[in-house]
Amino acid sequence: MMTELRTDSAEKLARDMDWNLLRTFVVLAKSRSVTEAAEKMRLKQPTVSSALKRLEDRLGKRLIDRSPGNFRLTKAGELLEKEAVEIHGAILRLNTLMRETVDEVRGHVEIAMASHVISPLFDTTLTEFHKSYPHGTLTIDISASRHVIEKVMSRRASLAICLVKDRNPALEYKRLFREYFGLFCGPSHPLFGQKGLTKADLAGHSTVSFVTDHMSDALRPVTLMRADADLEDRVVGTSANLEEVRRLIIAGLGIGPLPIHVVKRDVEDGHLWRLPPFDTPPAVDVYVVWNPKARLNRAEQAFLDLLLDQIEKTPITDRTYL
Repeated sequence: MMTELRTDSAEKLARDMDWNLLRTFVVLAKSRSVTEAAEKMRLKQPTVSSALKRLEDRLGKRLIDRSPGNFRLTKAGELLEKEAVEIHGAILRLNTLMRETVDEVRGHVEIAMASHVISPLFDTTLTEFHKSYPHGTLTIDISASRHVIEKVMSRRASLAICLVKDRNPALEYKRLFREYFGLFCGPSHPLFGQKGLTKADLAGHSTVSFVTDHMSDALRPVTLMRADADLEDRVVGTSANLEEVRRLIIAGLGIGPLPIHVVKRDVEDGHLWRLPPFDTPPAVDVYVVWNPKARLNRAEQAFLDLLLDQIEKTPITDRTYL
């Protein structure tokens, strides 16, 4: 009898739920106040407050702690945000799925990617996809790895190519390639062009890096390399974009880490100078990430299948770049 009561309650909630309330809550969860959320949605503040109250009343749970100087999700709010993001993503994809009614593979592939991924295997997949499915289209959207993962989780992206810190059990992961990082400086740096340097020569110099370069994030091996070189603790410039970190290094703000194979041409052209350590550069893996619960359109599924097939038939030694 108790199970039947719970089932009836869940069915009633599903029937009565206004999905617009969940959409409003998704925006609220990523805002610092009701006023800020209202501005994002171009609504009046009382309208958003009312929507939040209706949602809390319907669920029988307080979702956001609101008091002067305090606006944060409760435990119930955190749980609801995860579910609401997935529901919102699924609804956004309905229009795409409804168009998949012809025999020819059509559809759009949204690839969320960390900046400056250099992989011949990935490029080959792009070529094969276009040859095999000329009516399929692609978008590659660049952002920080943590945002890339969020897009896949919320089904706003077909798949992701990025660094990975902690694996989400709701997602699938496959290593695409391994790259090695080195330390570099630009032409105006006092160490530029000097040969025979050791790690001791780097001590105390200023440094620039990625926003994920710290002990608790995906570039932990790079953080350890910087620490081992005894570079200055204070990072004077950061970016989530590899091109911008490269810019900061070339501009002379400090010594910084970059993937060795990515900047090989810059070294040859005299824009960057490689610094120690030379023998033990840290390895960082780049992954393909996808959401197995997402209903992929035919083009998305075809692209993912092609990419995974390329990975399976290519030994990791041929997917390791130094």
